[in-house]
Amino acid sequence: MDTNFLFAISPVDGRYAPKTKQLRQFFSEYALIQNRLRVEIEYFIALCNIPLPQLADFDHEKFNALRSIYQDLTPEAAVRIKDIEKVTNHDVKAIEYYIKEQFKAMQLEKWSEFVHFGLTSQDINNTAQPLMLKEAIEQVYLPTLNEIINTIADYSIQWKCVPMLAKTHGQPASPTRLGKEFNVFQVRIEEQIRQLRAIEFPAKFGGATGNMNAHKVAYPEINWVEFANDFVKSLGMHRSYPTTQIEHYDNLAAIFDSMRRINTILIDLSRDIWTYISMEYFHQKVKKGEVGSSAMPHKVNPIDFENAEGNLGMANAIFTFLSMKLPISRLQRDLTDSTVLRNMGVPVAHSLIAFKSLKKGLDKLILNENVIQKDLENNWAVVAEAIQTILRREGFKNPYETLKDLTRTGEHIDEQTIYNFIEGLEISEQLKKELHQITPWSYTGY
Repeated sequence: MDTNFLFAISPVDGRYAPKTKQLRQFFSEYALIQNRLRVEIEYFIALCNIPLPQLADFDHEKFNALRSIYQDLTPEAAVRIKDIEKVTNHDVKAIEYYIKEQFKAMQLEKWSEFVHFGLTSQDINNTAQPLMLKEAIEQVYLPTLNEIINTIADYSIQWKCVPMLAKTHGQPASPTRLGKEFNVFQVRIEEQIRQLRAIEFPAKFGGATGNMNAHKVAYPEINWVEFANDFVKSLGMHRSYPTTQIEHYDNLAAIFDSMRRINTILIDLSRDIWTYISMEYFHQKVKKGEVGSSAMPHKVNPIDFENAEGNLGMANAIFTFLSMKLPISRLQRDLTDSTVLRNMGVPVAHSLIAFKSLKKGLDKLILNENVIQKDLENNWAVVAEAIQTILRREGFKNPYETLKDLTRTGEHIDEQTIYNFIEGLEISEQLKKELHQITPWSYTGY
């Protein structure tokens, strides 16, 4: 048995490692190394494609071999880079030196000084890290979230004709339909995904202080702004311009804010389903061998929704910090963004843990329609709104006050109470017939 997870400091890589392992290829130290290599190599290739005069004779057939440096990166090679970093005390410089080692091994040393040419470390970091986030969202985050949406959408259709007592302020209110209530969450999440997709993933690529000084002084005849724009676009992102030494992170903050809003909606959903379970509107499928309580054998706790809520809250706390802190940096830069940005995978991981728990909980729901129907039967008072509205239409004097007097006596209002009330009204028999058609099951609107 692999016991490494027992020694993890964070539950993201410990207890919940099976739920988050998909994110290792995007947010691990290995992934950061690989994507830094990717940006450096693709940048060198882009310089060759200009071509710079000194790179005009570089054999383009070597491009695939260069790309293999990051595409086929082994853990041993990543360790070699970390060993170089121990000497340089600079992570991006270690990347540069490693690539130069590979150039030498490939007999490409002649061109090695154009590795990291004119760049600063944040050109690499502020391109590699947003790229990692982009691909994690596209390949893991959104597909997992879509599984939840699909389940919600299925329930919305399956239960679209199930009338249900609504609760506003925790009190019985005009009836609704169960399917519609699920549809509300479906539409809310889909709208936030639309907004998330509309935000461009930003990358900073502009040299030491953002002005491409070194590029321009070396090759003033080249339009380096256009080159940088095209290079970042080739990676599927949008170049922030102008910038200081670092990305200003405004778009990244907007992305985190969008993800936080999605999580907030899912917290709302988790709490609602938790409450419906406590009201016995839903039972939960029981798995043989599972224990609900260490002391009370009868309990089947809604732990999946509680786990989801807790992890969504953890994710939101970190998303909030990231979106508030990252856009702030002293003058042209300070280093506070560097250590903070290394944690951007943590809230994504907590979100993923929550998504999987929520999906598991949703899949265990069993509709208890008898209790829902009983709740409607016990709350005939909710048709008072319908009755007073029709009486308003007919010009009946003080209909709201009349119904208020009926329903606030403290006595239980049942079907017979409503029937007797209607029969006692001085209105036409046709209007009485119309009012008698209103029931807690039929008064559900659109």
